[in-house]
Parts: sequence; C-alpha cells; structure tokens
Amino acid sequence: MLKVTEFAFTGYAVTDLARARAFYETVLNLPLGTVFEHEGHGWVEYEVGPHVLAITDMSADWKPSKDGGGVALEVEDFDKSIEWLKSKDIPFLSEPLETPVCHMALISDPDGNSICIHKRKSGHQ
Repeated sequence: MLKVTEFAFTGYAVTDLARARAFYETVLNLPLGTVFEHEGHGWVEYEVGPHVLAITDMSADWKPSKDGGGVALEVEDFDKSIEWLKSKDIPFLSEPLETPVCHMALISDPDGNSICIHKRKSGHQ
C-alpha cells in the first residue's frame, strides 16, 4: 500500500531561470535553498517552513502554464502583500477576494505560472 508522508516539493517549469530567480527572490522574497546546475540548465529550490518550491528549466517537455498545478503562499499581511505586488507591476490573474475562511489573489510569474497569495482568517487552518 502507498502511504504518503509529506510533499517533497512543488515545482514550476520556467523558460528563463535568471529572470525567474529575480522574481522569486526579489519580488516574492523566498529564501533560497539548494541550487543545482547541469549542462546549462538549473534547478532552484526555495525553502519555506518545511516546504520546498522548486523552479527549473531542465526539461523541454515540462512547460510553464497558468492552467497547471499551483502553489498558495501564506502571507503574514495580505493587504501589504497585495500592495507590494501591485507596486512591482506584477500581473494579477484574479484580483483579491474574500471567502469565509481566507483572503486570496492569483498572480502570474514571468512565465505565466499562477501563484496564489493567501491569508487564512483567524480560527481557520
């Protein structure tokens, strides 16, 4: 029987690793973890708590897409985070909205991958 114990990583394909790194490191301020390079391509990991978000340009068959999988980044202050992203002219795929349990908005990385900016309301996990 298969028994999953945790998620190893969430990954996004990118077409320009330097451009993507600038976005993930300077706009999203994600803490850099492991960087692996091989034959002109790379794999970059960002460690957030016990989780890892990876970006890579290592496979020509793995294409960026706003319609693919996604990651939701839990933020400390939703309104300030949205203000920061708008000041950087980051494209929004979905403007901020409120649900009974959270606030969220969808943005796009430079390759069009969708990223959810998320803040749980007090009392919700």
